[in-house]
Amino acid sequence: MDKYIGRKLDGRYEVMELIGVGGMANVYKGYDVIDEKTVAIKILKDEFADNDEFLRRFKNESKAIAVLSHKNIIKIYDVVFTDTLHAIVMEYIDGITLKEYMQQKGRLTIKESLYFTLQILRALQQAHDNGIVHRDMKPQNIMVLKDGTIKVMDFGIARFARNEVKTLTDKALGSVHYMSPEQAQGGVTDDKTDIYSVGVMLFEMVTGVLPFEADSPVSVAIKQIEAVAKKPREINPNIPEGLEQIIEKAMQKNPAYRYQSAVSMLMDLEEFKQDPTVTFNYSYYVDEEPTMYYAPQNNGFDVDPLEPQDNENEEEESEEGKKKKTVPILLGIVSVVVFAAILFIIGIFVFGNPFATNADVELPNFVGMKYDEVVSDTEKYPFQFEVIEHDYNDKYEKGEIYEQKPKAGKTVKENSTVQIKVSDGKKQVKMPDVVNKKKEDAIAELKKAGLEVKEEQEYNDTITEGFVTKTTPEKDTEIDSGTQVTIYISLGAEEKLTTVPSLTGISQDEAQRRIEQNNLRVGSVKYKDSSEAKDTVLEQSPSYGDTVPEDTYVNLVLSSGKPAENSVTLTINLPTQLEDIQRIVGLVEGSVQIEERVVPSIAKTWKPTFTGSGTKQVQIQIGGTLYQQFNVNFDSGTYQMTVDNSAEFSSTKPVESQS
Repeated sequence: MDKYIGRKLDGRYEVMELIGVGGMANVYKGYDVIDEKTVAIKILKDEFADNDEFLRRFKNESKAIAVLSHKNIIKIYDVVFTDTLHAIVMEYIDGITLKEYMQQKGRLTIKESLYFTLQILRALQQAHDNGIVHRDMKPQNIMVLKDGTIKVMDFGIARFARNEVKTLTDKALGSVHYMSPEQAQGGVTDDKTDIYSVGVMLFEMVTGVLPFEADSPVSVAIKQIEAVAKKPREINPNIPEGLEQIIEKAMQKNPAYRYQSAVSMLMDLEEFKQDPTVTFNYSYYVDEEPTMYYAPQNNGFDVDPLEPQDNENEEEESEEGKKKKTVPILLGIVSVVVFAAILFIIGIFVFGNPFATNADVELPNFVGMKYDEVVSDTEKYPFQFEVIEHDYNDKYEKGEIYEQKPKAGKTVKENSTVQIKVSDGKKQVKMPDVVNKKKEDAIAELKKAGLEVKEEQEYNDTITEGFVTKTTPEKDTEIDSGTQVTIYISLGAEEKLTTVPSLTGISQDEAQRRIEQNNLRVGSVKYKDSSEAKDTVLEQSPSYGDTVPEDTYVNLVLSSGKPAENSVTLTINLPTQLEDIQRIVGLVEGSVQIEERVVPSIAKTWKPTFTGSGTKQVQIQIGGTLYQQFNVNFDSGTYQMTVDNSAEFSSTKPVESQS
């Protein structure tokens, strides 16, 4: 039996059952006896307790989740780190993994895929905003609740992006089927690593297959680095073109070509959700300034003039042959000259001066700059600006440019047109009035207004428990959409607290006196077999030293005064000379506990199991005659032979036979 099941950790968390087995830790379903709620308890395996790397990863997980607060990220309640135990107490999720859901359903619908992916990206946005890169995004690490809500979990190999300290083991962690190319190569991993993994998951959801499969993890990793995935619409023609473009952008090999944040991918998915016919003209599909060339053609030449020729037989060529080749060459030259002349004339009449050219310049990065400042400085920025979109943007302030085309760094002509998108800033909303409303109703109203919600609790003498006492900011305040607001939930009138006294080892009467003395109440009373005196307290709950509200019930386990009985199995070698059926009896302190009939020559051994407590005398009789005698210690499970009459039993000596 698992050594943790049935135990109470830290005097608070009862371990109920094993619900998950991982590489470095097991997960148990548990119960918090203080807060009276079901929890999940992740316990590091014993074999890794002395491994610094696994300890680092395990503690890193608790640290990563602890700084996050989001409805789509699993919550952490407590950590228990001792010399012999390393555990994280987390929110218990009653659901299945997204991988299990996908395996049950096969290919998901577009609606389902969007529903899950938008939640995943919102969770990642929260993590990335706090400087945390997950680095192991995969459907196995995402739980799906019965209402369709998802919870991102397992931040065991997460990295704090602002922390520059790295170890060798940081280089290539994660699941190979969802691993980004840079992660597979052991390169730098940032938030765009998680974006790639989300792209792979979205690919799998809408197609029903993974983009890269192979016989070994190494082969899959190589494909992640080098191979180009099949287009999703080649696998599932029902996928809209815009969604395929979003998937391909998220899965770009070069991180610079991917979505640069979870927010930017969220915006495209939201736009697609509103209009499934939309398409995205991403610049990586076609080079904005491709190198033009003409494939070499004969054009009067017998051979390709760009290829080196074998002149070994040049001297043998006849003069007549050379003359024949000269004619088409001259015709080609004349054609080129005539064509150039025509262009020159057209240039004079149409453009005025065909030799006038605009200078080549490198396009600056306008993203993050104020639109008004850019367009007003024509000397510094000699371009034509075309605003193709105004929209709310959580990252850029009002009037700032948040996207440009062509991209920064491209070489273009002066006076070229640059298409830009200008931010209207964060969408403003008015803080709803939710004071005196039930917590669930208040949260629903705030989220409907586009706000994130953080909960705090406080005692309040006038507002009913579970209702909102106040908010930060106050009602009617103009705030940005997506802002996290705080609601304070009433705990009711403040309760007086007391400390639970030590009760184990004392009588029931004395325990009751101490309980009442500390303004507590006696709860349930159960009995357990023990060698302690009857009615002696063996266990208590809550534990000694716990701080609890007054009038809390204290449960007791008392001794029955009857020692617990244990079982011991003896192995008896039988006299094989006896070939008839024999009656064999096992007695404990003279009382028969076991009786059987066997043929010793066939059975050869007899393994009776006796029950009792302490040390008892056990006798084995064959045919009514003492065969062997033992002293059996039922507490330790050991026994010792004290009498052995086996030599006196032979085929020539009659023994009472039972037929």
